[in-house]
This record gives sequence, C-alpha cells and structure tokens, in this order.
Amino acid sequence: MKTTPRPERFLRGRTFRQSRKCFNYIDGFTDSLEYPEEMNFRSLALFKFVTALPFISRVILGFGLLALASNLNANPVRIFLIGDSTAADKPVTPANPERGWGQLLPLYLKPAGTVINHAKNGRSTKSFLDEGSWERVRAALRPGDWVIIQFGHNDEKKNSPRRYADLHDAYPANLRRFINDARAASAHPILATPIVRRAFNREGELSDTHGAYPDAVRQVARDEVVPLLELHDLTRSLVLAYGPEQSKKLYLWIERTEYASRPDGVQDDTHLSAVGASRVAELAIAEIRRLNLPLAEVFQ
Repeated sequence: MKTTPRPERFLRGRTFRQSRKCFNYIDGFTDSLEYPEEMNFRSLALFKFVTALPFISRVILGFGLLALASNLNANPVRIFLIGDSTAADKPVTPANPERGWGQLLPLYLKPAGTVINHAKNGRSTKSFLDEGSWERVRAALRPGDWVIIQFGHNDEKKNSPRRYADLHDAYPANLRRFINDARAASAHPILATPIVRRAFNREGELSDTHGAYPDAVRQVARDEVVPLLELHDLTRSLVLAYGPEQSKKLYLWIERTEYASRPDGVQDDTHLSAVGASRVAELAIAEIRRLNLPLAEVFQ
C-alpha cells in the first residue's frame, strides 16, 4: 500500500531541527486550546485560523514565531552588580554552603533579564577601582544597562590601607565615580546600603557594625538622584525577626564535619548561607518594585 511521505522527511540537519521547534510552537498553542467552547471570540477565531492552515503555512508561521522569540532573548536587560563578598558568586563544587545574594538573583529573573555579577570577595570601593575591576565593567556597559552598587563592609576597615575608604571623602567620592561613569555610558546606576552583620550582644540586641557608612550611601543617593535599595534597614529587620538563634540560618554557621570543604565548621556572622542569600535577593527585588523601576519587569 502506497503511503504519503511526511513533509518533515524532506527536512534535514539544522533545518529539520528548526522545523521541529516551529512545530512545537504551533503544537503548544493548539494544545493549550483544549476546550474551544470556553474561549472568547478572538481566541476562537485564531484557533480556527491556525488549525485550518496548510502544512507549509504552519511551518512559515512557526519560523516567524521562532524568530520573534529569538529576537526577544537576543537583547536581554542586563543587570551588572558590583560589590563585596556578601553579593559575590561563590563556588558550588566541592559542596560549599556559602552564597552571595547576587549569585541567587538570576533565579528570580524572567528570560528577558540577565545578571552579570562582578562583586568580589574582600573588595571595597577603593580596591575595586585600584585593581581595575571597575574599568572592566565600565568598558562593557551599553546604553540601557543597570548597575547595582553595594559596598561598605570593607571600606570601613581602617586597619587595611589597601581597602579603607574614608567615610567623608573617598567613600562617597568613589560611589559618585561609579554613578557618573555609568551615566556616561547611558546606563542606570542603583545604590544599595550594605547588609547588616549578625552581631547580637549578650542582651540580644543587634549591634550596628557599619557606623555611618549606610548614611553616606543614602546621602549620595539623594545628592545624585539615584535609586536606593535600603538593604541595611531591611536586613536588620530580617535578622531581628529571626532572633539571635534562628538568624544563624541566614549566615554561615556550619557544624564540624557538615561540609568536607569546612571540616572545622564555621561561625561567620558576615557571609550568607543559601537561605540568607535568597532572602536578601528577595529584599532587593522588593525594593526595585517599591521604587517602580522599569527593571522590575524582568523579575518573576
């Protein structure tokens, strides 16, 4: 008995693979319309139109949809992040309990957005500039990019001349340098106050270890009319809500032998666990939404 060859058999190699993607676009659309009687007039009309098309017309339509989807993802909204270890990417192998909040930020993105994380361990505004890290970011910026800036943990360390940035001089000046350079590239700078350390005293009160550095960030944001993510106050409230004991889950409190990479255990009140990093990332996104920034559209 003579059989009619399937049109797909005439497609080979890359063309065949692309055609299957096209079929999937059409199949996905028609499968979602399982109950035509429940559709509104426009949806029903479109359903009838697509299902009535000849095979070759469906292929052409599929290629068009594929090209449209590829074009939407070709120019994603780019979010650059610069800062210190609290935001930096951490190795995941061998098993490592530490995460930076910027490392987990991509988990909350739609396909239209991407995070380019340049935050590094131990960096201050001064060392980030001196070592050339900012120059590499600046050279990569394109119009429409976003730059989230969070420093402070290491700027305040007077015993580290390589990193120390004076509260009243170098620190605000460096923040303004980041802002001005980003704007010169037609990018959008965003400042963030540093997250708190888990520093409870014997009375169960949370000590402020950053001094006036968060206020300096707030002042620069006001002076330069830059959006401000208030991560300091929000993480303070978060840690207080967890309390002295449960807040250890947010930071690196690891028992001995729990991780082969940390055989002696860790009691670190500065750096974040995966739980803490995810909570801080969520706070940052909530701030972006509170400020009604266009950037909010790329988050789920």
